[in-house]
Amino acid sequence: MDFGRLPDLRYVDFRLPPDHPETARVLAKARPAQPAPARLHVGCPIWTNKEWLGSYFPAGIKEPDYLHYYAQQFNSIELNTTHYRIPDAATVRRWREAVGPTFKFCPKLPRSISHERELFQADDLVVTMARAYEALGENLGWAFLQLPPHFGPEHLPRLERFLLDFPETVPLAVELRHPRWYADRGLADAVFATFEALNKTLVITDVAGRRDVLPMRLTTPVAFIRFNGHGLHSTDYERADAWAERLAAWVAQGIHDIYFFIHQKDVRHAPVFAQYFLEKVRLLTGIVVAPPFIIPQPVQGNLFG
Repeated sequence: MDFGRLPDLRYVDFRLPPDHPETARVLAKARPAQPAPARLHVGCPIWTNKEWLGSYFPAGIKEPDYLHYYAQQFNSIELNTTHYRIPDAATVRRWREAVGPTFKFCPKLPRSISHERELFQADDLVVTMARAYEALGENLGWAFLQLPPHFGPEHLPRLERFLLDFPETVPLAVELRHPRWYADRGLADAVFATFEALNKTLVITDVAGRRDVLPMRLTTPVAFIRFNGHGLHSTDYERADAWAERLAAWVAQGIHDIYFFIHQKDVRHAPVFAQYFLEKVRLLTGIVVAPPFIIPQPVQGNLFG
């Protein structure tokens, strides 16, 4: 995720803003009489990480086996491959067979819908897409719509129409990138209220160069967080601490699900960050998610033994 990435972090204020005033109300409204434990889903944007061969993946495995081993390291994935093509039934079936029943796919909507047609006259593609995503069954998490950076508030009526017509069988989170969505507090609050009314989750993006896309406004009892790290820089760990504390507060208020996706320029850093982050969350919330681990590799025999 290069959006908002900065080469120099010295002047970035990475502190998380306080919660939006409506966040507590959203969580209170959704809290059942007998709350179930919150579910935490953590992952990366892709599973074809050749850099993990010999560490988090066994050495020598073939690409078709990557997802199986990825699902042993993480319990969710921000599925970027669906941004470029809608998967056919055979592909979806292979994905489901490669993971366990609690693993969650969060497929990104195809760019043909979001970037090429820009939500306009895309009904045929949405139907095809929804059919594919629904086939994930219990492995479907929250799909997410990433709007292009130039898609601004002047397109709000089109966005509202799209969300109104979007299939309810596919849970949807929306990432707004244009700065003008956030520049006017009144407009932002109106858009957030629309998302809440339509049961759509606002994506929260924690990235160095755009602190405005971090409104800390939950529009459903689900948090969908995209975290852009910087190679295990000290600020990554400070931000992990802050997020663990904020998630603990939301858990105490009754949040249902948390999706936390880790973007690191070097994918070898993502498991290390996840280990640290998951331990912090466990200590503060009691939620246990197995951290990534180094897979023991076969010992080569001694040719001269």
